[in-house]
Amino acid sequence: MNKVYIVSDGTGKTAEMALKAALTQFPGIQIEFIKRPWIKSHDQIKNVVLEASVDIGFIVHTLVSDNMRDFMVRISRKHNVETIDIMGPLLSRLSILSSISPSEKPGLFNLMNEDYFRRVETMNFAFKHDDGLRTQDLDKAEIILVGVSRTFKTPLSIYLAFKHWLVANIPIILNVDPPQVLFTLNPENVFFLNSTANRLSQLRRYRHEKLGEATGNYSTFEYVKNELAFAYKIFCANPGWSQISVTNKSIEEIATEIIALKRTNPSELEDNN
Repeated sequence: MNKVYIVSDGTGKTAEMALKAALTQFPGIQIEFIKRPWIKSHDQIKNVVLEASVDIGFIVHTLVSDNMRDFMVRISRKHNVETIDIMGPLLSRLSILSSISPSEKPGLFNLMNEDYFRRVETMNFAFKHDDGLRTQDLDKAEIILVGVSRTFKTPLSIYLAFKHWLVANIPIILNVDPPQVLFTLNPENVFFLNSTANRLSQLRRYRHEKLGEATGNYSTFEYVKNELAFAYKIFCANPGWSQISVTNKSIEEIATEIIALKRTNPSELEDNN
Protein backbone atom coordinates (compact mmCIF):
# COMPACT_ATOMS: atom_id res chain seq x y z
CA MET A 1 0.00 0.00 0.00
CA ASN A 2 1.25 3.48 -0.90
CA LYS A 3 1.94 5.80 2.01
CA VAL A 4 1.43 9.54 1.94
CA TYR A 5 2.75 11.75 4.71
CA ILE A 6 0.57 14.79 5.35
CA VAL A 7 2.83 17.47 6.81
CA SER A 8 1.66 20.82 8.14
CA ASP A 9 2.58 23.56 10.59
CA GLY A 10 -1.13 23.61 11.49
CA THR A 11 -3.69 20.84 11.77
CA GLY A 12 -3.05 19.35 8.33
CA LYS A 13 -6.75 19.44 7.43
CA THR A 14 -6.18 21.54 4.30
CA ALA A 15 -3.67 19.08 2.84
CA GLU A 16 -5.86 16.14 3.82
CA MET A 17 -8.95 17.60 2.14
CA ALA A 18 -7.00 18.43 -1.02
CA LEU A 19 -5.54 14.93 -1.14
CA LYS A 20 -8.93 13.26 -0.63
CA ALA A 21 -10.45 15.45 -3.35
CA ALA A 22 -7.71 14.40 -5.77
CA LEU A 23 -8.09 10.72 -4.88
CA THR A 24 -11.73 10.72 -5.98
CA GLN A 25 -10.32 10.72 -9.50
CA PHE A 26 -8.54 7.43 -8.83
CA PRO A 27 -11.17 4.89 -7.76
CA GLY A 28 -9.76 1.74 -6.25
CA ILE A 29 -6.37 3.15 -5.33
CA GLN A 30 -5.24 2.31 -1.82
CA ILE A 31 -3.44 5.03 0.08
CA GLU A 32 -2.45 5.12 3.74
CA PHE A 33 -2.47 8.61 5.24
CA ILE A 34 0.14 9.36 7.89
CA LYS A 35 -0.48 12.77 9.47
CA ARG A 36 2.29 14.87 10.93
CA PRO A 37 0.70 18.14 12.10
CA TRP A 38 2.18 21.07 14.03
CA ILE A 39 5.60 20.84 12.44
CA LYS A 40 7.64 23.76 13.78
CA SER A 41 11.31 22.95 13.28
CA HIS A 42 13.87 21.70 10.75
CA ASP A 43 14.50 18.66 12.91
CA GLN A 44 10.84 17.67 12.73
CA ILE A 45 10.87 18.03 8.95
CA LYS A 46 14.03 15.94 8.72
CA ASN A 47 12.47 13.18 10.83
CA VAL A 48 9.37 13.04 8.62
CA VAL A 49 11.48 12.92 5.47
CA LEU A 50 13.50 10.04 6.90
CA GLU A 51 10.28 8.19 7.76
CA ALA A 52 8.95 8.68 4.24
CA SER A 53 12.28 7.55 2.79
CA VAL A 54 12.13 4.26 4.70
CA ASP A 55 8.49 3.69 3.68
CA ILE A 56 9.13 4.74 0.06
CA GLY A 57 6.29 7.20 0.51
CA PHE A 58 5.85 10.76 -0.54
CA ILE A 59 4.98 13.96 1.29
CA VAL A 60 2.10 16.39 0.77
CA HIS A 61 2.59 19.55 2.81
CA THR A 62 1.04 22.93 3.54
CA LEU A 63 3.94 24.70 5.23
CA VAL A 64 3.38 28.47 5.11
CA SER A 65 6.90 29.56 6.05
CA ASP A 66 9.34 30.13 3.17
CA ASN A 67 12.17 28.95 5.39
CA MET A 68 10.42 25.69 6.25
CA ARG A 69 9.41 25.03 2.64
CA ASP A 70 12.96 25.65 1.41
CA PHE A 71 14.33 23.24 4.00
CA MET A 72 11.73 20.64 2.98
CA VAL A 73 12.93 20.91 -0.63
CA ARG A 74 16.59 20.51 0.30
CA ILE A 75 16.24 17.63 2.75
CA SER A 76 13.75 15.70 0.62
CA ARG A 77 16.08 15.91 -2.41
CA LYS A 78 18.92 14.66 -0.28
CA HIS A 79 16.92 11.58 0.71
CA ASN A 80 15.18 11.12 -2.64
CA VAL A 81 11.66 11.68 -1.27
CA GLU A 82 8.96 13.14 -3.51
CA THR A 83 7.13 16.15 -2.05
CA ILE A 84 4.09 18.12 -3.17
CA ASP A 85 3.88 21.70 -1.94
CA ILE A 86 0.20 22.69 -1.92
CA MET A 87 0.50 26.07 -0.23
CA GLY A 88 3.74 27.54 -1.62
CA PRO A 89 2.75 28.22 -5.26
CA LEU A 90 -0.59 29.68 -4.19
CA LEU A 91 1.00 31.98 -1.61
CA SER A 92 3.59 33.09 -4.15
CA ARG A 93 0.99 33.91 -6.79
CA LEU A 94 -1.26 35.76 -4.36
CA SER A 95 1.73 37.74 -3.14
CA ILE A 96 2.52 38.84 -6.70
CA LEU A 97 -1.11 39.75 -7.43
CA SER A 98 -1.58 41.73 -4.22
CA SER A 99 1.96 43.11 -3.82
CA ILE A 100 1.71 42.01 -0.19
CA SER A 101 3.90 39.44 1.51
CA PRO A 102 2.07 36.59 3.28
CA SER A 103 2.05 36.66 7.09
CA GLU A 104 3.50 33.11 7.25
CA LYS A 105 1.55 32.42 10.44
CA PRO A 106 0.51 28.75 10.63
CA GLY A 107 -2.97 27.73 11.71
CA LEU A 108 -4.73 30.95 10.68
CA PHE A 109 -7.34 29.08 8.64
CA ASN A 110 -8.15 26.87 11.60
CA LEU A 111 -8.42 29.92 13.85
CA MET A 112 -10.81 31.54 11.36
CA ASN A 113 -12.96 28.41 11.38
CA GLU A 114 -13.02 28.38 15.19
CA ASP A 115 -14.01 32.04 15.20
CA TYR A 116 -16.84 31.38 12.73
CA PHE A 117 -18.29 28.41 14.59
CA ARG A 118 -18.06 30.19 17.96
CA ARG A 119 -20.00 33.10 16.51
CA VAL A 120 -22.66 30.77 15.12
CA GLU A 121 -22.95 29.17 18.57
CA THR A 122 -23.27 32.46 20.44
CA MET A 123 -25.72 33.99 17.96
CA ASN A 124 -27.96 30.92 18.13
CA PHE A 125 -27.81 31.03 21.92
CA ALA A 126 -28.84 34.69 21.98
CA PHE A 127 -31.84 34.10 19.70
CA LYS A 128 -32.96 31.05 21.67
CA HIS A 129 -32.66 32.85 25.02
CA ASP A 130 -34.16 36.19 24.08
CA ASP A 131 -36.87 37.80 26.22
CA GLY A 132 -36.96 35.13 28.92
CA LEU A 133 -37.01 32.06 26.69
CA ARG A 134 -35.53 28.73 27.86
CA THR A 135 -34.77 29.84 31.41
CA GLN A 136 -33.77 26.25 32.22
CA ASP A 137 -30.54 26.94 30.30
CA LEU A 138 -29.64 30.22 32.02
CA ASP A 139 -26.73 28.59 33.85
CA LYS A 140 -24.97 28.23 30.47
CA ALA A 141 -25.08 31.96 29.82
CA GLU A 142 -21.93 34.02 30.41
CA ILE A 143 -23.94 37.25 30.50
CA ILE A 144 -27.57 37.65 31.62
CA LEU A 145 -29.19 41.00 30.88
CA VAL A 146 -32.09 42.01 33.13
CA GLY A 147 -34.30 45.04 32.65
CA VAL A 148 -37.68 46.47 31.80
CA SER A 149 -38.91 46.85 28.24
CA ARG A 150 -36.95 49.20 25.95
CA THR A 151 -33.68 49.02 27.85
CA PHE A 152 -32.00 47.50 24.75
CA LYS A 153 -31.81 43.94 26.04
CA THR A 154 -32.28 42.26 22.64
CA PRO A 155 -29.93 44.44 20.54
CA LEU A 156 -27.33 44.20 23.31
CA SER A 157 -27.68 40.42 23.35
CA ILE A 158 -27.09 40.23 19.59
CA TYR A 159 -24.13 42.62 19.73
CA LEU A 160 -22.47 40.74 22.59
CA ALA A 161 -23.15 37.42 20.87
CA PHE A 162 -21.34 38.78 17.83
CA LYS A 163 -18.43 39.39 20.20
CA HIS A 164 -18.51 35.67 21.12
CA TRP A 165 -20.37 35.88 24.44
CA LEU A 166 -23.17 33.49 25.41
CA VAL A 167 -25.95 35.93 26.32
CA ALA A 168 -29.52 35.60 27.61
CA ASN A 169 -31.93 38.33 28.61
CA ILE A 170 -34.80 38.41 31.09
CA PRO A 171 -37.55 41.04 31.02
CA ILE A 172 -38.84 42.65 34.20
CA ILE A 173 -42.55 43.43 34.12
CA LEU A 174 -44.38 45.42 36.77
CA ASN A 175 -45.69 43.18 39.58
CA VAL A 176 -44.49 40.00 37.83
CA ASP A 177 -41.79 38.02 39.62
CA PRO A 178 -38.82 37.04 37.43
CA PRO A 179 -38.06 33.31 37.08
CA GLN A 180 -36.63 31.97 40.34
CA VAL A 181 -33.68 30.38 38.57
CA LEU A 182 -32.33 33.90 37.96
CA PHE A 183 -31.57 34.26 41.66
CA THR A 184 -29.58 31.01 41.81
CA LEU A 185 -27.03 32.02 39.16
CA ASN A 186 -23.57 33.48 39.61
CA PRO A 187 -24.44 37.15 40.35
CA GLU A 188 -21.29 38.31 38.53
CA ASN A 189 -22.96 37.22 35.28
CA VAL A 190 -26.12 39.28 35.81
CA PHE A 191 -26.35 42.88 34.55
CA PHE A 192 -29.28 45.09 35.49
CA LEU A 193 -30.04 47.62 32.75
CA ASN A 194 -31.48 50.84 34.14
CA SER A 195 -32.73 54.07 32.61
CA THR A 196 -34.53 57.28 33.54
CA ALA A 197 -38.30 57.37 33.52
CA ASN A 198 -38.39 60.37 31.17
CA ARG A 199 -36.20 58.79 28.50
CA LEU A 200 -37.85 55.40 28.78
CA SER A 201 -41.31 56.91 28.51
CA GLN A 202 -40.25 58.69 25.31
CA LEU A 203 -38.97 55.46 23.77
CA ARG A 204 -42.12 53.62 24.72
CA ARG A 205 -44.39 56.34 23.31
CA TYR A 206 -42.71 55.88 19.95
CA ARG A 207 -43.42 52.16 20.09
CA HIS A 208 -46.94 52.85 21.35
CA GLU A 209 -47.64 54.99 18.28
CA LYS A 210 -46.06 52.47 15.89
CA LEU A 211 -48.39 49.77 17.26
CA GLY A 212 -51.48 51.86 16.74
CA GLU A 213 -51.68 52.95 20.38
CA ALA A 214 -52.56 49.39 21.39
CA THR A 215 -50.17 49.09 24.35
CA GLY A 216 -52.42 50.59 27.01
CA ASN A 217 -50.65 52.55 29.75
CA TYR A 218 -47.31 50.90 28.87
CA SER A 219 -45.76 54.21 27.79
CA THR A 220 -47.20 56.58 30.40
CA PHE A 221 -44.72 58.28 32.69
CA GLU A 222 -46.47 57.01 35.81
CA TYR A 223 -46.44 53.39 34.66
CA VAL A 224 -42.79 53.60 33.55
CA LYS A 225 -41.78 55.18 36.88
CA ASN A 226 -43.52 52.42 38.83
CA GLU A 227 -42.02 49.67 36.69
CA LEU A 228 -38.51 51.08 37.07
CA ALA A 229 -39.02 51.28 40.84
CA PHE A 230 -40.20 47.66 40.87
CA ALA A 231 -37.15 46.60 38.82
CA TYR A 232 -34.77 48.59 41.02
CA LYS A 233 -36.18 46.91 44.11
CA ILE A 234 -35.29 43.53 42.59
CA PHE A 235 -31.80 44.81 41.79
CA CYS A 236 -31.26 46.04 45.37
CA ALA A 237 -32.24 42.62 46.69
CA ASN A 238 -29.37 41.11 44.66
CA PRO A 239 -26.23 43.05 45.61
CA GLY A 240 -23.96 40.88 43.48
CA TRP A 241 -25.55 42.12 40.25
CA SER A 242 -23.99 44.96 38.28
CA GLN A 243 -26.05 48.01 37.33
CA ILE A 244 -25.59 49.57 33.90
CA SER A 245 -27.25 52.84 32.93
CA VAL A 246 -28.39 52.75 29.31
CA THR A 247 -29.70 56.32 29.13
CA ASN A 248 -28.44 58.18 26.04
CA LYS A 249 -25.78 55.53 25.34
CA SER A 250 -25.10 53.57 22.19
CA ILE A 251 -25.23 49.78 22.11
CA GLU A 252 -21.45 49.74 21.64
CA GLU A 253 -20.89 51.90 24.74
CA ILE A 254 -23.14 49.76 26.93
CA ALA A 255 -21.56 46.53 25.67
CA THR A 256 -18.08 47.90 26.34
CA GLU A 257 -19.05 48.62 29.97
CA ILE A 258 -20.42 45.12 30.42
CA ILE A 259 -17.36 43.44 28.90
CA ALA A 260 -15.05 45.60 31.03
CA LEU A 261 -16.87 44.49 34.17
CA LYS A 262 -16.67 40.86 33.06
CA ARG A 263 -12.93 41.19 32.54
CA THR A 264 -12.39 42.60 36.03
CA ASN A 265 -14.36 39.92 37.85
CA PRO A 266 -11.98 37.62 39.78
CA SER A 267 -13.72 34.46 38.54
CA GLU A 268 -13.47 35.69 34.95
CA LEU A 269 -9.73 36.25 35.32
CA GLU A 270 -9.32 32.75 36.73
CA ASP A 271 -11.23 31.28 33.79
CA ASN A 272 -8.98 33.10 31.33
CA ASN A 273 -5.71 31.95 32.94
